[in-house]
Amino acid sequence: MKILRLLPLLSVLAGPLWAVELSPAVQARLDEKITEIKTLAASPAIVEAVAAHNASTPGEQLLLTQPKWKVLPSQGAFVLGFTTNTAGLWLKSHRAEWVSEAFVSDAHGLKVAFLAKPTYWSHAGKPKHDLPMQGQVWQGAAELDASTGIEQIQIAVPVLSPAQKPIGSLVVGIPVDKLK
Repeated sequence: MKILRLLPLLSVLAGPLWAVELSPAVQARLDEKITEIKTLAASPAIVEAVAAHNASTPGEQLLLTQPKWKVLPSQGAFVLGFTTNTAGLWLKSHRAEWVSEAFVSDAHGLKVAFLAKPTYWSHAGKPKHDLPMQGQVWQGAAELDASTGIEQIQIAVPVLSPAQKPIGSLVVGIPVDKLK
């Protein structure tokens, strides 16, 4: 009986997520955005920042865990450093109107730069990082994102070295309403 009382609430909470089916036309628009995201990931500012981070990750970042990340203030100096470094400023200056979030990770899934503090410090072990590290594109399902509060689809692409080897990943969130 308790489950039956919860069904209306669950349908309200999950309804918008279930309602988003990607038509061929919407997927085609998403594919166009994927091409643009790959171009962003190939920018020298992003590639150089990821390569430098891979070569010398600051010690305090190596010790950071998800529980410690979760309690760091979004406007604190440590977190803001990722938005004001060269790659973070580049992301901000090249942000398209259809981008709700963007973050760059190094080869180990640790953050290099972002537009705003993402939910997770490391995406290692998750398809959105692991598939780009294999040279593939990852496309998530439409979902309400915890860090932005926006119903979006995340796309992750590899950041490639000049030799075209994956050295990191770029994840971009696209609001569902921007694809219609």
